[in-house]
Amino acid sequence: MDLHTMTQSLVTLAEDNMAFFSSQGPGETAQRLSGVFAGVREQALGVEPALGRLLGMAHLFDLDAETPANGYRSLVHTARCCLAHLLHKSRYVASNRRSIFFRTSHNLAELEAYLAALTQLRALAYYAQRLLTTNRPGRLFFEGDEGLSAEFLREYITLHKGCFYGRCLGFQFTPAIRPFLQTISIGLVSFGEHYKRNETGLGVTASSLFTSGRFAIDPELRGAEFERIIQNLDVHFWKAFWNVTEIEVLSSLANMASATVRVSRLLSLPPEAFEMPLTTDPTLTVTISPPLAHTGPGPVLVRLISYDLREGQDSEELSSLTKSESQWTRELWQRTQQAPRSPSLVVHFHGGGFVAQTSKSHEPYLKSWAQELGAPILSIDYSLAPEAPFPRALEECFFAYCWAVKHCALLGSTGERICVAGDSAGGNLCFTVSLRAAAYGVRMPDGIMAAYPATMLQSTASPSRLLSLMDPLLPLSVLSKCVSAYAGTETEDHSDSDQKALGMMGLVRRDTALLLRDLRLGASSWLNSFLELSGRKSQKTSQPMAEPMRRSVSEAALAQPEGPLGTDSLKNLTLKDLSLRSSSDTSDTPEMSLSAETLVPSKPSNINFLVEPEDALEEVEARSELSAKDRGPGARDAFPKGFHPRRSSQGATQMPLYFSPIVKNPFMSPLLAPDSMLKTLPPVHIVSSPTNLLFLVPSSEMAPPSPKPELSVLCWTPTCPIAHQSTYRVLSAS
Repeated sequence: MDLHTMTQSLVTLAEDNMAFFSSQGPGETAQRLSGVFAGVREQALGVEPALGRLLGMAHLFDLDAETPANGYRSLVHTARCCLAHLLHKSRYVASNRRSIFFRTSHNLAELEAYLAALTQLRALAYYAQRLLTTNRPGRLFFEGDEGLSAEFLREYITLHKGCFYGRCLGFQFTPAIRPFLQTISIGLVSFGEHYKRNETGLGVTASSLFTSGRFAIDPELRGAEFERIIQNLDVHFWKAFWNVTEIEVLSSLANMASATVRVSRLLSLPPEAFEMPLTTDPTLTVTISPPLAHTGPGPVLVRLISYDLREGQDSEELSSLTKSESQWTRELWQRTQQAPRSPSLVVHFHGGGFVAQTSKSHEPYLKSWAQELGAPILSIDYSLAPEAPFPRALEECFFAYCWAVKHCALLGSTGERICVAGDSAGGNLCFTVSLRAAAYGVRMPDGIMAAYPATMLQSTASPSRLLSLMDPLLPLSVLSKCVSAYAGTETEDHSDSDQKALGMMGLVRRDTALLLRDLRLGASSWLNSFLELSGRKSQKTSQPMAEPMRRSVSEAALAQPEGPLGTDSLKNLTLKDLSLRSSSDTSDTPEMSLSAETLVPSKPSNINFLVEPEDALEEVEARSELSAKDRGPGARDAFPKGFHPRRSSQGATQMPLYFSPIVKNPFMSPLLAPDSMLKTLPPVHIVSSPTNLLFLVPSSEMAPPSPKPELSVLCWTPTCPIAHQSTYRVLSAS
């Protein structure tokens, strides 16, 4: 169904439902349903022209005729998905609104949630239109006045986001992936509730399981809490949450379900300089120095994974580099027949936003790669930010790559074909390591496999960054914290050492009594939360609270400031109640569903994209406090008269933006590298999400103007990963 036909069908159904519920009397539920359909009609008619203009220009940004993909297309596709959900729900309401089994409150909440999402998508469409008219022809990134770009992002961060993490979570994806995203979001908000408590890493996880029930049954509360977390908690929270997969118990369970390999060995590369031959003249060499930035010389940890025990992998030289993990593996090697060296080698850089995870959490799928590719894999455990910012990770990865090229025989490979692979931050390191190898004149990898790589770390508005407003895993505010940490501008954290250590593997080795205490406290917190919820529901009146509290009602994500209708949660109502219930019956006090421990308002943390000059800090802060009238022409001018998107109830996150040379460095933002550098890259295979929602720079933004390097873009969905197929293509290339 084309966009115009879909919109007209939705408008017709909305008008029919609006007329029906308007005739049902003065009841609040009837008024809210009528108001919702009036809003659906208004937003659908408003968003259609904007989407049509974007679609008419989107083809100009495609990589080629066979790859119709870029951020503008993704935005239109996402808006169409929202319209399709509203169309389906409107048809259902029109067919079942007279039935005594019609779930009034459920359908009302669904409609309100998707109406909020459509309103925000309309705002994004206007932002995208402004980018089209302001940018130079054919450019996806805004390259004009830096002040206007900062205004775009500062205005954007104030938009309401909770609606995308409640009932609407993952609506743009296939239905099969939505339960997975819901599980992740429930785990995230539950973990956030127990963050920075005096518990072990495993204890935080256990406590989160006990208290996750209310987030599962109340999508609006989950969305509001998700928004609070992504706007207010610092990079140390995300570091702790992502490192949950590093807990020994969980990683062991994951490995039990993965492929069995003969070799999984942690190596420690000594910080000793060595010589590498130049590709242009092998008789000449260049010195590869050990990593030095920030912390001085130090060993680099790498993990060797091989499905078969191959020649060289049991040598004494390699054994001397082994960092002891398990004696069982060594004994197995001694009884296993050796396979010949593989002609291929994969050097892997893990993801994690430059701040979290190691090769251990990526080991399960790397084992499958090793089995299917028939090649050994060397995964690099580079140092993480904010403790080790740029360029420490790049130095360690380049040092490990050169060591692997020089000692490939020890790794079980002849080195005929060498591929570098990585996801997210690891994809960024794939490009930067290759660019550095070209700059040194040493052997380049034969191919790059990058899954949703971060290739542009500069704070510049683009369609894909507009889409990060609804990203279910990595919203823009979270990514900015990671970039800030990697760039070395992370603000100082004043929490104590125990709080900073949350989620690290050392915590799980604490005393058993601590774990039992955590489980007991978690169970107690779970019981108290439900007892408090029941107690509050039984009270007819309540005293006004001195502090603002998060409400467990749809109003948290759905109500507009100027809305005349009531906002309390209505459950288990049928149309028989429409003429009996009036707006005067609504309690003036919203329901509360959170324990007192979690109600202390959090102080928003600064989000620094770039290095901030000290003499410019006061000026930027003063400018951010100006009202919309004082700012002059800016991002809000993109909206037509009368349209007002929904604003965040969590308060505007401070977002000072600086255009420092550090993120313009091509070894940090490879997309900004000059053509002469990009031409040196080997064949590039990018594995992307179809909607570019994981901070992936749209594929056409990565394409260099010259015919070299060879670039292919593969479509990837979470239910059908084909990254290993892309790696196989690189290794199989002649």
